[in-house]
Amino acid sequence: MPSPRHIREAVIQFLYCADLEGGAEPAALRKPFWDFVTESDRRALQIATFRTVHHLAHGREGRLVEFVERNTIATAQLSAWPQAEHLKIDLDRMAQLESGWSTAFARLERLPKDDDDASVAVNFSNALAALFSVDRDLAQTRRRFLEGIEDFPALKGQLEGVAASVRRLQRISDRLRMVEEPEKFPEQGDLARLRDSKAEIAELRKRADELVDAVVSHKETIDETLATVVDNYSPERIDPVDRAILRLATYEILHANTPPKVAINEAIELAKRFGTSDSHRFVNGVLDRIAKQFSTN
Repeated sequence: MPSPRHIREAVIQFLYCADLEGGAEPAALRKPFWDFVTESDRRALQIATFRTVHHLAHGREGRLVEFVERNTIATAQLSAWPQAEHLKIDLDRMAQLESGWSTAFARLERLPKDDDDASVAVNFSNALAALFSVDRDLAQTRRRFLEGIEDFPALKGQLEGVAASVRRLQRISDRLRMVEEPEKFPEQGDLARLRDSKAEIAELRKRADELVDAVVSHKETIDETLATVVDNYSPERIDPVDRAILRLATYEILHANTPPKVAINEAIELAKRFGTSDSHRFVNGVLDRIAKQFSTN
């Protein structure tokens, strides 16, 4: 899970990008902001997902060749059963979707993995989504076919060969569902990395967004507090990074029950990382006065 420092860093970056003094509404900036901030993490997640899919697909070609051969025989057998035409249609649909699956997987394998983080994250995300979409359609068609066989006991034995091939291919799809949504399968230890990566990205965004909303909702009182300790205070006169840090730390001291020492130390570290060479001293001085004047902790 993301650390408090990581969350604070994301909040400062968002407040800086949002530029609350006449800038765009914070809500409108959230998607592009998070696409930018998490692009490196999303790239790593997409590559890890691809590698897991690649591993699962090992041996699929052999199962597919078997299915194609048995499908030809099954289709011929079904020609004598007009009342089972829907099974024939499902087999034909499966063959088309299996071809589409192979095409989508080949496209995924050809994607460059050494481009910049943003393009890799987007390209792999789109290609994986396309593969998962085809696979879901396949799973639904296979299920319908296997259930439909049960209505024709006299045919069931003749179609067992192709049904066995369908089930073998479906086992790959069952694993792909777990890869697509690893959070739904906590018992699968081999998917822990994917599960944890997705959860960390989602949790960082959730907690940072909540903290941003809290700072924005208290912006007026926060600025009023800052004005009492900063001579001739005006938000526009303070460096945007310092302004974001001061607002976050002031909110934490006054409204979040954060120990003043913790809030001030964290603000100093943020100022050292994101601000100018003098930012940490300025931030320390302002917050120290706020803590002494307003804090009850």
